[in-house]
Amino acid sequence: MDYFRFFPLLVFLMLLSGCNSSEEKSDSQKISSKKKAAITATPRTISKEFKEYWYSGTAEITSYSLMQERYGEIREGTAVNIFVTEDFLTDAQVKANNASEENISVMKLNQMKNFNTGIYPYSIMTSTFSPIATKEHPLKITNSVQEWCGQVYMQLNNRENFEIESHSYFQGEADQKLSLPKTYLENELWNLIRINPEELPTGDVMIIPSFEYLRLRHKEIREHNAFASLKQGDSITIYTLNYPDLQRQLMLFFSSTFPYEIEKWEEVNAADQNDTLRLKTTATKLKRIKSDYWTKNRNENLNLRDSLQLK
Repeated sequence: MDYFRFFPLLVFLMLLSGCNSSEEKSDSQKISSKKKAAITATPRTISKEFKEYWYSGTAEITSYSLMQERYGEIREGTAVNIFVTEDFLTDAQVKANNASEENISVMKLNQMKNFNTGIYPYSIMTSTFSPIATKEHPLKITNSVQEWCGQVYMQLNNRENFEIESHSYFQGEADQKLSLPKTYLENELWNLIRINPEELPTGDVMIIPSFEYLRLRHKEIREHNAFASLKQGDSITIYTLNYPDLQRQLMLFFSSTFPYEIEKWEEVNAADQNDTLRLKTTATKLKRIKSDYWTKNRNENLNLRDSLQLK
């Protein structure tokens, strides 16, 4: 009789023990998961020549003659790549205004494109912020496109996942928020070339296409399968990325030796599945300078645009 009296109590204790065990296991899994996530941020070795070139207090500015495909025709324009290192706040994911132990150093690429489509102009800007001390995906990417019909804006923040917001004046694209698992981003390839081209992915790779491409072509924001190859020459190395399902190809031509300057790029996109024309977008280097351009904002500095062959 005593056994039956205490049996409910024994069952309760067994269930309580099981619950505690389950909670402890869950917490343990969470800690283990965090450790695995932290391991992906592998430290990167920074050479002396890298520090001397990129921490000189100046940015590298390169102008390009742009032949941009848009609406089935080639448009003449200009492109400018501004590579610069700067302090970055990881939590707020913005440029740091003051020195702090919380700051990290990032390689920032601001890429500008300007061209006309008939009577009205296009202006495109993409910014990519890549950590330098660790091998991680960009902490932030932004892209905006302005033309007389309207404007679109897209931003990625690298947190637990890729958190993406997109805003557009087009029906069906107006305001979007999505979370994607982390993978390679086409936009980060440019910074990888400048930091360490040996880290460029090759072979079959899952990758999110450039934000500019996604917005101009009104494509769903997601990763795609691509094949990447690297062909190194004595003076120029060519990195090629092919997306079979998108019928898209990107080729980046850069110097084979440090500081791995990007001399040219080419891009081919099919307008549709039956597009046999395949017009090519090209950007070819005009001029390159090193400058603390943020201090050159007076009228007397306008002549510096001549040194870049920019109007």
